[in-house]
Amino acid sequence: MHDVIAFTKRSRSMFVQKLRCWIKTTHCRGDSVWFLSMAGLESLPVTFTTQAALRAGAHPRDLYRWRDDGDVIELSRGVFRNAAAPEPSFPDLLAVGMRAPHAIVCCVSAAVAHGLSDEMEPAVQIAIASGRNLARITFPPTTVFRFDAETFELGLSQLEVAPDEFTRVYDPARTVVDLMRLRHRLGEPVAHTVLNRYLESPGAKPGRVLEYANALGVVGPVRLALDIAGAR
Repeated sequence: MHDVIAFTKRSRSMFVQKLRCWIKTTHCRGDSVWFLSMAGLESLPVTFTTQAALRAGAHPRDLYRWRDDGDVIELSRGVFRNAAAPEPSFPDLLAVGMRAPHAIVCCVSAAVAHGLSDEMEPAVQIAIASGRNLARITFPPTTVFRFDAETFELGLSQLEVAPDEFTRVYDPARTVVDLMRLRHRLGEPVAHTVLNRYLESPGAKPGRVLEYANALGVVGPVRLALDIAGAR
């Protein structure tokens, strides 16, 4: 009986060693895709990054094949969307949000998303907190603003950029204030147009605008703009 048990242990040990050797040899031959590519496109989110696909078990060759076969659309470097999924409402904001999840859509881009402006900026405008680094995004073209870290998330909201997919965006009141305090850079006409449209929109809250303006140090110009708009 003891000999049978010993033989069984030896056999199991030899089998494990041979299996390890076979897997190693196969991996070296370049056939490892059969062992590493455990995720199919159907198992991934509708929109996903290269890193997310690799963590799920996909192989880089899968990504190239899906892209070349038209199964996925590359929205930005390293950001893919299932071609069979519904078309996103804001594809550029979706792509930038995936590339920079800690950023917040701001200024004119936020105003357009909220229906407060018809200006079509050539670049997506996003804000990041001071002291935080952000890799350069060349496509879609992106303009980055650095906002103070203490008030960075003041007025933070979410925007549905595709069915059941959201990205970070400043709410309408914060957007109004940001455009007022950046009016010398982005244009006073844009700032005042957005302010007037906001005041005419359902659910406008001038008090919240003043609250944000006070926190961001521009309460004087914003109060004056509100008084002028209210006197019309």
